[in-house]
Amino acid sequence: MEINKKIVELLKKVREKNPLVHHITNYVTVNDCANITLAIGGSPVMADDINEVRDMVSLASSFVINIGTLNSRSVESMIAAGKIANELEIPVILDPVGAGATTYRTETAKKIIDEVKLSVVRGNLSEVKVLCGIESKTKGVDTSNDEPSNESELIDKKEMAKAFASKLNAVVAITGEVDIITDGKTLYTIENGHKIMCKVTGTGCMCTSLIGSFLGVSDNNLLAALAGTVSMGIAGEIAYEGLDKVSGGTGTLKVKIIDVIYNLSEATIMERSKINEE
Repeated sequence: MEINKKIVELLKKVREKNPLVHHITNYVTVNDCANITLAIGGSPVMADDINEVRDMVSLASSFVINIGTLNSRSVESMIAAGKIANELEIPVILDPVGAGATTYRTETAKKIIDEVKLSVVRGNLSEVKVLCGIESKTKGVDTSNDEPSNESELIDKKEMAKAFASKLNAVVAITGEVDIITDGKTLYTIENGHKIMCKVTGTGCMCTSLIGSFLGVSDNNLLAALAGTVSMGIAGEIAYEGLDKVSGGTGTLKVKIIDVIYNLSEATIMERSKINEE
């Protein structure tokens, strides 16, 4: 499949260029995001103080905003760094973790969308629904049980994603049982991954960091989002397959996911990718 070859070439470019990926992320998964960025071939930096974020983001190849553990200080830094990134044409990706859980969290995500030009938004279905103005349930900052239950609901989900992407003039990546990635025109679905990934905190955040790493070496935001998402899905599958089913669990799974990303190869992508274009 031609798209898989493009993803392989992008992976090679990440490993050759070692892009600096500036994160303002959450303290629950910051270490996981740094390690997954290193594993794919990027160089993470996690600076979030207002006194240095403008300087730091100006050195970066891409900028990841993750609102998982919000405070007013970090929000100020996110927007300040985002505006500098926009001025320098550095791609910005937003992970609206837990949008819909509280008014503050939802309003913060919308404020970032209003004030920073985004290249990619990556979230789960409930988060994206909220940002689209559709009522949805969010359990804390976890994924709610909001997956489409039939073909009609999946079609609606795809149309919502396309409309939101067109509105933002950005790529929207909705991750879940079936991942949807679209720029408002072209739409891809991905069926990689395993349900156990929902039991490990940070798999969504790590996926966002992978997308950020690919964004740092690509002028094709749709391809970068696709590459990061399918890489994470493949890693989850292989990590689960490698678990000792008697003594293995979610702790080992997380470590194995990072190992798979570190060892991700052309053959693995070509053999295991489950991407469909619509």
